[in-house]
Amino acid sequence: MIEDWQAGGFGVYIHWPFCEAKCPYCDFNSYARKNINQNQWLDGYLKEIDRYAELLPNRAINSVFFGGGTPSLMDPAIVEKMISSILSHWSASNDIEITLEANPTSVEADKFNAYADAGVNRISMGVQALNDRDLKRLGRTHSVKEAKQAFDIARRSFNRVSFDLIYARQSQTLKDWQKELRQALDMAVDHLSLYQLTIEQGTAFGDRYKRGKLPDLPDDDDAADMYQVTQDICAEAGLDAYEVSNYAKRGAQSRHNLIYWQYGDYVGIGPGAHGRVTLAGQRYATDTWKSPEKWLASAKQGNGDKHKTAIAPLDQAAEYLMMGLRIAEGIDLSRYAGLAGEPLDNEAITYLKDINMIELRENRLTASENGRPVLNSLIQELLPS
Repeated sequence: MIEDWQAGGFGVYIHWPFCEAKCPYCDFNSYARKNINQNQWLDGYLKEIDRYAELLPNRAINSVFFGGGTPSLMDPAIVEKMISSILSHWSASNDIEITLEANPTSVEADKFNAYADAGVNRISMGVQALNDRDLKRLGRTHSVKEAKQAFDIARRSFNRVSFDLIYARQSQTLKDWQKELRQALDMAVDHLSLYQLTIEQGTAFGDRYKRGKLPDLPDDDDAADMYQVTQDICAEAGLDAYEVSNYAKRGAQSRHNLIYWQYGDYVGIGPGAHGRVTLAGQRYATDTWKSPEKWLASAKQGNGDKHKTAIAPLDQAAEYLMMGLRIAEGIDLSRYAGLAGEPLDNEAITYLKDINMIELRENRLTASENGRPVLNSLIQELLPS
């Protein structure tokens, strides 16, 4: 029997929560720590990999993703042992993607060849800006020169390299962003992640913003113009907007992120990691202890998860809709109906189609170019109240 998750694939996400410094815009579960005993941590990760392999046997794995935090602070030998353990439990798909997030400092770039030897075949670099003033404002510890040098090393070590940039930054004009984006596209191998700066509560930027200490942010109209220019310039360069913030050459999409957006199963391992796993036909949401010490102690005792919650059919359908509308291919209406036990409301579909917010093609529903910037409103309109 084919289970729903198989339409999206299966992956493993490994969260390494440690950084050299906490960036002021970051709301991820990350901690600035020094003197990490990586072998102790390896023991916890391997125990969790073993546990999930027992729960989810006989699966083919499509991707492994090392995120953080800053996974490129990990010793390549530690990464290799985790990859070896994962591949000893699950059979690898023919085109398995193994990604590691990296900061583009010279120290971390020196490890790229060792990561490739360990089995990593894709690097995702957190460049974030291509001028030194804004890198400093964003709390980054690298310079533009270091980023370009690290990128060159990555390109020699890996066939697939992506990097991130943040736009709508302080004092940034539309002309500034156009120039920087074209510079990034001249560097790009096959994939870019381009995110609009969002000010999150609980971050240093969030605190500064509340106190009026984050001046000269672009207004909503300017940010919307930057978003539209991003679509246009990337399209001209042959990088399709396959997801709201992600652009790739044909066939170079992030396979791991597609598992999320296509609503597959993924194991989340490490402090604060989330997962979606199907056991005996029931899909569960998992989340782990956020505290690194609490997670490690729990993992060593046999279970690093804080919660494992059964997801009701309507909630599964809602998650599929919310994730699937982010990507250019959209959702399969029959799959939605199979999860929900009922189809999407036809009146809502007709209304959104009439105002050019969605498109319908061969039983697939996608957000239109006009609808993508207002996805939350589309989802509210489509979902049952």
